[in-house]
Amino acid sequence: MQTQLAPQFVGTPDGEMAQSILSKCVHCGFCTATCPTYQLLGDELDGPRGRIYLIKQIAEGKQATEKTREHLDRCLTCRNCESTCPSGVDYGHLVDIGRKWVEEQTPSRPLSERLLRSALAKGLTNKTLFDVGMKLGRIFRPLMPSIIQQKIPQGKAPGVRPQTGQNSIKMLMLEGCVQPGMLPNINNATVRVLHRLGVDVLSASKAGCCGALKYHLNEQEAGLDDMRRNIDAWWPYVTGEAPECQGQKVSALIMNASGCGVTVKEYGHILRDDPAYAEKAKTISSICKDLVEIMPSFVNDLKKSMGDSTQAGVVYHPPCTLQHGQKIKGQLEGFLAQLGIKTNVCEDSHLCCGSAGTYSILQADLSKQLKKQKLENLQSAVQKHQADRIVSANIGCITHLQNKDTAVEHWIELIDSIMEQNGGYDLHSR
Repeated sequence: MQTQLAPQFVGTPDGEMAQSILSKCVHCGFCTATCPTYQLLGDELDGPRGRIYLIKQIAEGKQATEKTREHLDRCLTCRNCESTCPSGVDYGHLVDIGRKWVEEQTPSRPLSERLLRSALAKGLTNKTLFDVGMKLGRIFRPLMPSIIQQKIPQGKAPGVRPQTGQNSIKMLMLEGCVQPGMLPNINNATVRVLHRLGVDVLSASKAGCCGALKYHLNEQEAGLDDMRRNIDAWWPYVTGEAPECQGQKVSALIMNASGCGVTVKEYGHILRDDPAYAEKAKTISSICKDLVEIMPSFVNDLKKSMGDSTQAGVVYHPPCTLQHGQKIKGQLEGFLAQLGIKTNVCEDSHLCCGSAGTYSILQADLSKQLKKQKLENLQSAVQKHQADRIVSANIGCITHLQNKDTAVEHWIELIDSIMEQNGGYDLHSR
């Protein structure tokens, strides 16, 4: 699609990038078939093709309106359209640019909306504040409306972590901002399982939110600051200079939340024009691995640690950030099958569950519809395959899909619990 950039965008990084992406779109419409919001609303402007056209208009000089902003706000950024697109349109990066332009050109949002977005950007990414909020939330959970209760999952008892410094392989892990407070067992289970496999999992105390939350709420400069802070915190581990490394460089930066992983893998792209961080960001992205990319190399050792007992099957919900964002599809199912865990997906496994970061709060009605649809299909798959739980790979999906009928957890928690049952360790020993 030919795009004639408006003078104000000519020669700018965003303008050149948008023009390059737009040139690949042939307006075929294949993307609309897999767009969750288009399926719900039936509006061309609430599908990828329509949103691309809106961004093209802005790029060519047409003034963005509040209606333009509304259609871009409704996008989940699930990137399913990227998996469907035969032309390789990089929609995720294009919509980031479009949202930035729209925010700059439209009147300020209503005060209540601005306050909510600011509270989400600052509250969710402040680990101390969020942890306190979650502790208070669990205390008063029974008194809260059911919709709020669903945002405060109970989860498994986190148990304890083994001490580091005992294994020759060193890997670094992003603890995250909401995951430690919401479901701390995910990180602890990751550390325990990898320790059992001969890996020391290290954590940089000064690292925090990956930057995605602020970046996608159009606080892009604040999001970039989070990314730079993380790179600074991680760099001594990349070079092997951090004391915990014992003189050894970490072999990987592990992500056990795919929403964080897809962003960190894009640090190199996002900071490509930053002279001080471009090269470091590129290196960070190159060593960033989702947990499912790490674990298959340990299959034989895992089998020994998990024993030979027959395991009940599971239904897997693949997060959009893993299958469409990171382009990792089918790998977890194959890996769990190698461990003797029968794994199935539901009918609409390619579609978003409606969590999508802060989407479930900012676009609550659409999110509820997608959640209802997803849970119905997941529960049907549970019954069909006689599974005993639903597993996923992202904190947002896991908390969003909590329900009264079937347990939902991270797949590493399942492996962790099987290891414990096989006598590998006692989660609660101190």
